[in-house]
Amino acid sequence: MRGTIYVSLPFLLAATIGCGTGVKGESSNPGEAVPAIAVSSAAAVEKPIRRFLEVTGTLAAQEEAEVAAEVQGRVIATPVERGTRVAEGDPLIRISSAEMEAQVAEADANAAQIVGRLGLADGSEFAVDKVPEVANARANLTLAEGDFERAQMLYDKKLLSKADFDTRSAQAEVARRQYDIARNGAMQQYQALLAARARLSLANKALADTVVRSPFAGVVGQRLVSVGAYVTRGTKVASVMRTNPLRVNLTVPQQYSAEVAIGRPVSLAVDVAPGKTFDGHVRYVSPALQSDSRTLIVEALVANDSGLLKPGSFATARIEQGSDRPGILVPTAAVRTIAGTSRVYVIAGERAEERIVTVGQSADDLVEITTGLKAGENVATSNVDTLSDGSHVTTKK
Repeated sequence: MRGTIYVSLPFLLAATIGCGTGVKGESSNPGEAVPAIAVSSAAAVEKPIRRFLEVTGTLAAQEEAEVAAEVQGRVIATPVERGTRVAEGDPLIRISSAEMEAQVAEADANAAQIVGRLGLADGSEFAVDKVPEVANARANLTLAEGDFERAQMLYDKKLLSKADFDTRSAQAEVARRQYDIARNGAMQQYQALLAARARLSLANKALADTVVRSPFAGVVGQRLVSVGAYVTRGTKVASVMRTNPLRVNLTVPQQYSAEVAIGRPVSLAVDVAPGKTFDGHVRYVSPALQSDSRTLIVEALVANDSGLLKPGSFATARIEQGSDRPGILVPTAAVRTIAGTSRVYVIAGERAEERIVTVGQSADDLVEITTGLKAGENVATSNVDTLSDGSHVTTKK
């Protein structure tokens, strides 16, 4: 009679695992020696390093303006579109200038008429006694005063009657008043000339304002009117933004607020240009922290000659701190990071000891270790991916 043998599943799994596996770094054959892993090593050193504060922020145009019309009229030309690069003073739109040209001609004619009355057609400076009417009144006054003086002498010698003397006196007084009236009239004419020239200046400005120009060099963000549209004073016609350099608004935590100062170097990284950095400097540091977030608002200027940076983009900035505090440094190759956990392997005799460490900032081909390692300890710098805690190693000479 054939019998059946039952084997428990746990027993079978334990037997299978025990036969097929061994400890990492050790041979499954007890008689076979484990080969040592050849590694290079370097000592952890402590020295001052340049410190950087890493913060985030948003890019913004250095200048942005919504340009409005200064005069009313019909739009006759729109030489720009969205994205057009413009220099300072380049035309954005043109408004019909026929009415303004007529106003300029009228104001110019009025000013010229007064200039002729004052005798300033040759471009000479205004002098009230050189005005023709004043000069004529002055001559009459001189003549009347001379007649009066002679009449006074004759009257004193009893050679002129009282009636004739009074006539000469009255004539001199009339001439004096006419002279004063002529001077006052000339001064009023001169003030009228100044007003006419002011109206001419306003008319010329209105004529110039029929061409709406860019206030600075930049890029047209939007054109808001088209040919044929009627605009009035204050109608927004286009928006212009200056994109080189750009401003970046950064928020610095309270504990680092003393490390930031105007003029400090800034390097910027953005997602649209991976691996590329943009250099700038701190332009503004807020005098006070934000009461709601306890953060410091910092503004930096960053060059954008290539045009890769766009206003509104998210950016990560590194601001150089003022002090070079010492730190423990090891070669970058000595650090192995898996799933966010960094480790180094300290060489202790012929064994590698795994250390979980915290990584600080980089300095050329070195990296700072803030916790988990002491200065002077030797760490493996090659074949790090093949090591584990307790691995047998031999150091390359």
